[in-house]
Amino acid sequence: MFLLAPSTNCDSRRDGKNSIMRFPVVVSILIFAYCTTFVSGGATPITQDNIDMTLASNELVFLNFYAEWCRFSNLLQPIFDEASEKVKQEFPQAGKVVMGKVDCDKESGVASRFHITKYPTLKVIRNGVPSKREYRGQRSVEAFVEFIKKQLQDPIKEFHQLSELQNLDDKKRMIIGYFDSKDVHEYDVFRRVATNLKDDCQFHVGFGDSSKAMHPPGQPIIVFRSDKALSNDDDETYNGNIANYDDLNTWVQERCVPLVREITFENAEELTEEGLPFLILFHNPKDTESVKQYKSIVKSTLLDEKPNVNFLTADGIKFAHPLHHLGKSTSDLPLIAIDSFRHMYMFPKFEDMFVPGKLKSFLQDLYSGKLHREFHYGPDEPSNDNSLHQHGGPTSPPESTFKKLAPSKNRYTLLRDEL
Repeated sequence: MFLLAPSTNCDSRRDGKNSIMRFPVVVSILIFAYCTTFVSGGATPITQDNIDMTLASNELVFLNFYAEWCRFSNLLQPIFDEASEKVKQEFPQAGKVVMGKVDCDKESGVASRFHITKYPTLKVIRNGVPSKREYRGQRSVEAFVEFIKKQLQDPIKEFHQLSELQNLDDKKRMIIGYFDSKDVHEYDVFRRVATNLKDDCQFHVGFGDSSKAMHPPGQPIIVFRSDKALSNDDDETYNGNIANYDDLNTWVQERCVPLVREITFENAEELTEEGLPFLILFHNPKDTESVKQYKSIVKSTLLDEKPNVNFLTADGIKFAHPLHHLGKSTSDLPLIAIDSFRHMYMFPKFEDMFVPGKLKSFLQDLYSGKLHREFHYGPDEPSNDNSLHQHGGPTSPPESTFKKLAPSKNRYTLLRDEL
């Protein structure tokens, strides 16, 4: 996390009353006007009274959660309002898209409902379902408008011959639908699910002659195709009611959001904000076998640790900096490490992952404080199982590097700082 002087941030404690008294009256009036001038019109004000109707009646809702006393909120608000006006011009049809704004001081219930921990927070709700991912891109009119356009694009790619499916990227998870035509209720449900989960899976569909060999007439089929190059997961066919949105959405989500995720520079802030320590496999991007092995071990032995830790893989070439902090280079890949947001701790040997209980014991040493204790005082006395101990003096794990990718205090007012 980037550390900045207090003067660069909005202070969530808001002791501004005493501060304003130290300024001349004219300056105080100007500051008050700056902090409370929110453009009329523009984004739709969202309150406890209209939130449910707004979400239920629009395909896409883009919400700006702000506080009038926050400097960053004030800088964003006129930009967001102007973008809202442009979006209304681009998509004038009712029920398509709404850009809304939530005053979190006045609408604390709405803010709590969406677990707001920083200002401003920009959330996307598709078909009434909040997206796991916030908007974290550029804060400009053009960027917001382009983002909305992309969100409203059809996420489903149509194939016209079954042979086209043989050329799809086997590093991606996919949901493939086989339908008679677009003009059936089941396809509308499929499209809504695809819109919600397009960031997690690729969606493909075939109609009529292009897919008739894959399903009985009048009975659409939906299948999951795993990322075979990176996992040992099996392909599956959905056996539930395709016309039931909730059931299909749950089934697709369980298969498209994997237990082990890849961390990138694009999603690092999001993953860091979840607040869970990272167990990371650093690997060469050309090495897919170690990724398969790591995923298989996590799935078979660490499933019960999911609430406590984020299981991740990382491109060791792109994330060479954390390797350097561990005293390693790309020639040492693959390797496994924990980032606790205080320190990084390296798992002794990648091969030890295959020894029953070793990786789980490594995590338990994190939870118990043993890894941190050994950092300060050296290894504990050897036990019968001493393969996880480092001999020859105190360990020296470096400080967390991924903490620096958390939401920055020069971009947000943070209501809590737990990392």
